[in-house]
Amino acid sequence: MYNMGEIKVRQPLPSPELEYLDPFVLLHHADLTFDENLDLNKAGVGPHPHKGFAPVTFLFKGGSHHRDSRGNNAKVLEGGTQWMHAGMGIVHSERPVGNEQELIQMWINSPAKNKNDQPYYHPLTKEQTPSYTSDDKKITINIITGELFGIKGPIPTLSPINSATVYSKTGGKLFISLPKSHNTFLYLLDGVLKVDGKEITGKNFIAFNNDADGMEIEAVEDTRCLLMSGEPIGEEIVAQGPFVMNTETEIMKAYSDYRMGKMGILIED
Repeated sequence: MYNMGEIKVRQPLPSPELEYLDPFVLLHHADLTFDENLDLNKAGVGPHPHKGFAPVTFLFKGGSHHRDSRGNNAKVLEGGTQWMHAGMGIVHSERPVGNEQELIQMWINSPAKNKNDQPYYHPLTKEQTPSYTSDDKKITINIITGELFGIKGPIPTLSPINSATVYSKTGGKLFISLPKSHNTFLYLLDGVLKVDGKEITGKNFIAFNNDADGMEIEAVEDTRCLLMSGEPIGEEIVAQGPFVMNTETEIMKAYSDYRMGKMGILIED
């Protein structure tokens, strides 16, 4: 477990075994319960900056209230996604909606040519998220970006990224086709899943070799997973604090830009 402020999270990426899975920089899994007497407007993560990548939040329980220095203000509940391209720099906060919250936050690298783009924020509700159901009706795949089973996710990305949440009932089987050129991972929040015949238990991160056209999954127990694949960007990165850039000099400039207010200011109401 890692401490992110006062919040404890699981961090399978980066790890001693895998420092970076281009373009995926970081994965945090948080399963939180907040005291009923706590002011939720002061819980979660307060205003902080980002630059050079996309911080993305997948909501599995409860909800998240996003506010940022560009004036965006939205609440997304269970089954929804908050996708933000930080670009040239933005300040945001994420507060819980309700006393229970389970989420995964991903950091996805942006190509160098896009690291100084104007930031933008894309909230997506559960109802707005297209899904695919397996023939046996036991597996549902919610498609957020990219394309799976001929269904396109509604959120645009700066490089080719497939992202989906997978909900499997015991006994469900499905083959998922994915580009061989992509770096692919599967993270199990809970339950037990067979992946290409190998049994994987909850809270494990599986990175795949680039040697197959997809994966065969079979639910041994009810499971929830995050599945992502991405075309490698192929650029050196420096990830430091809340910034993901290409050089140490760019990191220093990001800190300077933040201190000078160039990423804006967020004052929560």
